[in-house]
Amino acid sequence: MTVTVDPALAADARRERRFFLSLSLPALFIVGLAAILPILWIIRQSFLTTGGEYTVGNYAKVLSSGLTWSALVTTLELSLGTLAICILLGTPLALALASARPRVANVLMAFVMLPLWTAILVRTYGWLVLLRRDGLINAALTGSGLTAEPLPLVYNFTGTLIGMVHYMLPLFLLPVYAAMRDIDQNLIRAAASMGATLGQVMRTVIMPLSAGGIFSGSIIVLIYSIGFFITPAVLGGGKVNPLSTRIERTLSTFQDWGSASVLGILLLVLMALIGVMLLAARRLLAQNTVDASHA
Repeated sequence: MTVTVDPALAADARRERRFFLSLSLPALFIVGLAAILPILWIIRQSFLTTGGEYTVGNYAKVLSSGLTWSALVTTLELSLGTLAICILLGTPLALALASARPRVANVLMAFVMLPLWTAILVRTYGWLVLLRRDGLINAALTGSGLTAEPLPLVYNFTGTLIGMVHYMLPLFLLPVYAAMRDIDQNLIRAAASMGATLGQVMRTVIMPLSAGGIFSGSIIVLIYSIGFFITPAVLGGGKVNPLSTRIERTLSTFQDWGSASVLGILLLVLMALIGVMLLAARRLLAQNTVDASHA
């Protein structure tokens, strides 16, 4: 059966699309200036020497340095560690918020969002006060007799990870909570009435339906964590050096824009690869869920 489309309706549809496209042109122009042009400038700068001559020596110098690969490993460890803890803490918290009464959920969400109302530098120095050897946490531990001496909680990987999780957890929680709040409660009741245990309800109903929110939160956490600078610089104390701090030191110490630009491109490539892998994993999980539902 052939379906014919009225030419007048088709023309109206094309005019409507062109109208909405014209409305987006100012935003596209701003995005082009604010994002694309700086990236193009960084790519160009990565091929320039300090004298302004084109070369690929910057790539050879950076990629052959052990410090670069050490910074890359540290970046991945911090990012993946932050993501894993956010998933372990944020998913049950989002489920509790989604199951609570609206008024209680709003109050709890306000407390969860409190860290975002404070500047990141202030929060980072707040953790420095809490975690240092003579800080409040170590004072409480030694005063109660739980530890004989102060624990090394700052100027190391542990302190940096704590500070990053504190910042990223609300960002992860928002999309997960939104996805779980939209789950039809009748589906959960139906699964329970069929004899499903709590674990089976989580595995077969809640987690598949909230997978989109979990993946969205994961992408947000990873993209932010990969380029995070202030928390590793302050709580790491120079001992935790991801790519972001490596870029800063390359510029502040050596004024080497070419090498810093190569490190910036490496950071962009890492973000793109992780984003592609997460999107591919999301599609694979969605396809497996569909196949399981049809089986």
